[in-house]
Amino acid sequence: MTDIIRLGVNIDHVATVRNARDALHPDPVAIAKLAIEAGADGITAHLREDRRHIRDEDVERLMAEIDRPLNLEMAATDEMLAIALRLKPHAACIVPEKREERTTEGGLDVVGQKAQVAPVVKELVAAGIRVSLFVEPHDEALEQAALMDAPVVELHTGSWCEALASGETERAKRELDRLAAGAIRAAKLGLEVHAGHGLDYDSAETISRLPELAELNIGHYLVGEALAVGFPETIRLMKAAMARGRRRVAA
Repeated sequence: MTDIIRLGVNIDHVATVRNARDALHPDPVAIAKLAIEAGADGITAHLREDRRHIRDEDVERLMAEIDRPLNLEMAATDEMLAIALRLKPHAACIVPEKREERTTEGGLDVVGQKAQVAPVVKELVAAGIRVSLFVEPHDEALEQAALMDAPVVELHTGSWCEALASGETERAKRELDRLAAGAIRAAKLGLEVHAGHGLDYDSAETISRLPELAELNIGHYLVGEALAVGFPETIRLMKAAMARGRRRVAA
């Protein structure tokens, strides 16, 4: 365990606001720079098939203009693979994607989609891109990720966060236990462990207590909070929450 857990800031929904008016403002790249100045350790952006928020030019500008690692979320498709191989971001997180969903609804089926995902992982790794797989904390998924030689898994925290939001205490406890067990299993398999989806200040503080976690990726909540207090303050508050959680592990 390290004393510090990294924060990756997802800027997708800055682009969502911009695209609502088909305008230039707010600029997701400018917001990414603000987040970095405020302490973000990296920037995450999901280039979807339908380009509903982040666009190709956003990714190209991020590659050219930011001085922190870019984590490109992408589906395991020929189109996205070609873009990643051309731009060579620091990292690529392979996620499931359905055109009709509002946001990513669960982890990648790395077992059932092995034939589609494994070749993409292989090419990205060969190009020097750090690959992560966005998965549920199931043994089968984690073991398959390790067999694919993906160095990182990102555990899907959405089910846990939904249970917390709806006040389902017992379900929330089960989901957190599942995440904790998944983090332990992933670390034993030699995988670096990240987590994300639906996290807020309180849940980020709680999950930062899992000693295996190296990074959290958070977006929608930060963008929403920034409307009230501004992006720099939002990043500061999130980093502080994560640090509190990590200190409790070390205590």
